[in-house]
Amino acid sequence: MTIRQLSASQLRRVCDPTQFPFETTSDLKPSFNGIVGQPRASKSIQFGLEMPSRGYNIYVLGPTSMGHREMIEKFLQQHAASRPVPNDWVYVHSFSEDHKPKAIYFEAGEGSAFCKELEGLLESLKEELPDAFETESFREAADQIRQEYQSNREQLIDTMQDKVREDGLTIVRTANGPIVMPLIEGRAITADELDQLPVDDQKSWHKKRQAWDDSLDDLMRDIRNLDSDSNDKMKELERSVAKSAISHYYEKLLDKYDSNPKVVEYLNDSLENVLDSLTDFFPVDSEDDSADLRRFEGNLLVDHSETQGAPVITELNPRYHNLMGRIEYESQHTTHFSNIRPGALHMANGGYLILNINQLLRNRNGWDALRRALTTNQILLQPSDRAEGNQVLTKSLDPAPIPLNLKVILIGNHDTWYRLYNHEDDFRQLFKVKAELSNYMARTPENELAYAEFVAECVQEENLRPFDRSAVASMVDIGSWRVENQKRLSTNFVGMCDLIREASFWASSEKRDVVTASDVKQAFEERQNRSNLYEIQEMDRFKDGMVYIDTDGCAVAQINGLYVMNYGDFSYGTPARITARTWQGEPGIAHIERETEMAGPIHNKGMLTLTGFMGGQYAQHQRLNFSASLTFEQNYSGVDGDSASAAELVALLSSLGDFPIKQHIAITGSINQKGEIQPIGGATDKVEGFYALCKMRGLNGKHGVIIPAANLHELMLKQEVIDAVKADQFHIWAVDSIFDAIELLTGIKALPVDDEGIYPDSSLHALVLEGLDRLDSNDDEDEDEESEE
Repeated sequence: MTIRQLSASQLRRVCDPTQFPFETTSDLKPSFNGIVGQPRASKSIQFGLEMPSRGYNIYVLGPTSMGHREMIEKFLQQHAASRPVPNDWVYVHSFSEDHKPKAIYFEAGEGSAFCKELEGLLESLKEELPDAFETESFREAADQIRQEYQSNREQLIDTMQDKVREDGLTIVRTANGPIVMPLIEGRAITADELDQLPVDDQKSWHKKRQAWDDSLDDLMRDIRNLDSDSNDKMKELERSVAKSAISHYYEKLLDKYDSNPKVVEYLNDSLENVLDSLTDFFPVDSEDDSADLRRFEGNLLVDHSETQGAPVITELNPRYHNLMGRIEYESQHTTHFSNIRPGALHMANGGYLILNINQLLRNRNGWDALRRALTTNQILLQPSDRAEGNQVLTKSLDPAPIPLNLKVILIGNHDTWYRLYNHEDDFRQLFKVKAELSNYMARTPENELAYAEFVAECVQEENLRPFDRSAVASMVDIGSWRVENQKRLSTNFVGMCDLIREASFWASSEKRDVVTASDVKQAFEERQNRSNLYEIQEMDRFKDGMVYIDTDGCAVAQINGLYVMNYGDFSYGTPARITARTWQGEPGIAHIERETEMAGPIHNKGMLTLTGFMGGQYAQHQRLNFSASLTFEQNYSGVDGDSASAAELVALLSSLGDFPIKQHIAITGSINQKGEIQPIGGATDKVEGFYALCKMRGLNGKHGVIIPAANLHELMLKQEVIDAVKADQFHIWAVDSIFDAIELLTGIKALPVDDEGIYPDSSLHALVLEGLDRLDSNDDEDEDEESEE
């Protein structure tokens, strides 16, 4: 058993500013090769990025509020810089199936060039085609076709006229076409005149006319054939003229894109559609009557003309349409392929997509669509109703899918990963790489320099004042304070960035161009002061005597334990009086908090451990026949954790052995069944909490705190506490055993048995056993009296 009184140098690890090879962070150029302080995670992510097989997407596990997303994004950007730039994607009209736009890929930058060329082509078509039909040669050729048609038509009618005249009839042209009418005195009579003829004459004329009906039908058929031939010739002329006027525009593009079969196919289809719909290019009287010529344009969905390397996209709101793209509607029922808009998958295709899994799971459609896309390796854009499994009643589009090739990086916590891994088979097949982030990194010279580089990067990105060596050293010390460990540094870079900004602010308020250690200290203290209202109110209650805590003198079965109050962005330590009472009765140790359901499971475990210690230490040759009660006095909010189990055991033994405990010493630590003091959390807060109370009442050189020896390297105490230790006004002891703690708290040692197997008088075990015997003997006397009766 050893008792170590800690020196001031053991209470905090201080970074030496002279170790840094710079005057200010302006001299530094950050050179991160991975995620700062995360070598394991960096290696895992690197493996996932390099692995070419399907399904090796990455799930990053860690606290999502610590700035790791920004770190991962920068890491990916470094990796992506050397990767090839992915293709552009353009949607074009399908001239065979209007509702199924086609997707065409281009080399980076060529997609926008192609769309501009289509715009130029359309402008040329709208200019050249009307002009082509205004030429003299076209008018002459068209007139010739019309004259030829008219001549042939007149010849057919004249031939028929000569034949019907021989029968006393003539052909009369009407709005409904030629008809046969009687011929009297060299002229065709009218229908009214025909009705005035004698009935027999009318019958005779009708009979003659009916005899020519078949011949007249043949005439009409021949005229229609002439019309059709004439129209065909006119269309062929128009196509020929139009093709002659515009074919060189298409030939130029076909030559340029002859290596892209889909472009060649589209251009050929486009030319045929132009020639089949020439009237769409003719002038109209009203803008409302103009034809929709957008089918000859391109919809540049993804443009990488300005992209360097592979894209790294972070989608902060991963809803379905933000991931998969969307189809916008011009009215309630109509849309157009030019209204197709890209999603994050389109933009990240060929690169990397970062998503927060918790945000993604809030919209199940987005998560399902992502899994479907990764499984099929394609982006299938659907209208919202169809994506949700409903029937689409409005006129919509069915765009061709786009091949998908990217790495998805999900960022989330451990609970979500376990739930997905255990309940969704697709998840295990699609996200085979797990990268676990830690909330701390080792405090080595290399990582201290990495901290300095991080400060420099934050300063440069936000145009803050540079930090000198002393300021960076203070940031390193705060990094250890955040994780309560002299051997580690916090990786909560969001919180560290906040402190950097605020330190720069306080430097500017003092008109300093460079941030110093005093600015960092002020920023840290100001942050604490903005959040410590409950701590101040707690101290006021101590000052007003509303909370019963003795910090002087001695008392039996009463001890000062320590616990931590946590309010999210702020925590502080505070003492609590723990008392014990023992008496005759049913054997057992009761804890009031447990009996009133104000204690958590870990605290209850500590109580059971305490019972195990008592039985193992004092009931090997006799039974434990006493009742005991333990409680945190004035505790109204509940308690959990076992860090007070050492204090509870000391109070219990004091009650049994009837020996006093020093009230100027507080203790924290948990025990195991062998009486060994185990490490606890919040050692720094707890020590500072008891120090604050003693300081308020006046330090007397006796005050101090006992902590587990295993927590020694976790102390990162305030300078004023360290100064009090230097001045021998406050003390901190580290112990390994409950018996060491009792010796400090009572002056009583736990001496071993003598040669006769008996504990020395006034030793700890002798006093406790005497108390146990007293309670047990009284109980035995009661049993003897009952037997005699």
